[in-house]
Amino acid sequence: MQIYSAIRSMIVNGAYPTGTRLPSKRELARDSGVSIITAEHAFQLLAEEGLCELRARSGCYVKYTPEHSFPLSDHWQGNIYEHDSAVYHNDDIPFSAVASKLRKVILDQGERILMKSPNNGCAELREAICRYLARNRNINVTTEQIVIGSGAEYLYGLCIQMLGRDRIVALENPSYRKILEVYTANGASCELLSMDSEGIRTDELKRSKAGILHVTPFNSFPSHITASAERRQKYLNWAKEREAVIIEDDYDSEFSLTGTAPQTLYSQTDDENVIYLNTFSKTIAPSLRVGYMILPNAYIPLYQQTVGFYSCTVPMLEQYFLSEWLDSGEFERNISKIRNRV
Repeated sequence: MQIYSAIRSMIVNGAYPTGTRLPSKRELARDSGVSIITAEHAFQLLAEEGLCELRARSGCYVKYTPEHSFPLSDHWQGNIYEHDSAVYHNDDIPFSAVASKLRKVILDQGERILMKSPNNGCAELREAICRYLARNRNINVTTEQIVIGSGAEYLYGLCIQMLGRDRIVALENPSYRKILEVYTANGASCELLSMDSEGIRTDELKRSKAGILHVTPFNSFPSHITASAERRQKYLNWAKEREAVIIEDDYDSEFSLTGTAPQTLYSQTDDENVIYLNTFSKTIAPSLRVGYMILPNAYIPLYQQTVGFYSCTVPMLEQYFLSEWLDSGEFERNISKIRNRV
């Protein structure tokens, strides 16, 4: 991640212009004091985000350029979709390991599994999520910034109630149908912004009157578009210029085939205008309706004033189980198993 971040910064700042061939993976490994495999993984992540292009037997070339528009086919335009089948199959769920962890939680926690959860989730799970994010996502936050809830849809509702039911929310078109339904059910108006192969089109962003942008930068459903590095930066610039808020829905990002999940919008900016959401429903089991939200520090008082009174909707048994699952390394091991199979 350090190598990736350093090269990414040099590309964005113009040190490596468009079309430039980057140092070879052997040169990069030697100069950075790492293995060739580590250097290769950094290049793969840069390529996956659209910053570079890997050419067989030639090297890695900078692809970061001014925006080009590649409209989607008419099949996608004007449509809101339900999610397709889950990535997981039944044999992906390590039942014996789950059962073992549940038994451990019951023995260790005893009657505490019957207690009422703190409103924003138990401290053990929020601490475990902080450690996981620091290890794997280059996100460093405090437990006070994390809110636990029963899945992404519940957290969408908290977001719009916190930010204001009368707001205009911009969504990717196409996008997951329930995002639109949750926001409109809470009184918000939604704009659908057309996409091209690199994400939401820039002209669509400019015409939008929204003050909130809900995006899924990695593998957006159902288009399966991953926003390019340049387009992600345009999202951040758009939010800064308008004093708008981005809700980053990081669904599915753990299944990046490079072995490292893409850099989040949250970790790319120092401006406190990105709210990060993720869920364990796809990465552990569909029945586990648990998600989490990371609030910028500036939004913690607003959260407490508007929706902080809501009780946590996740039972303590599931929260203690998840904290054990994350801290034991089982979560990362199972993700790696599925990624390697794909």
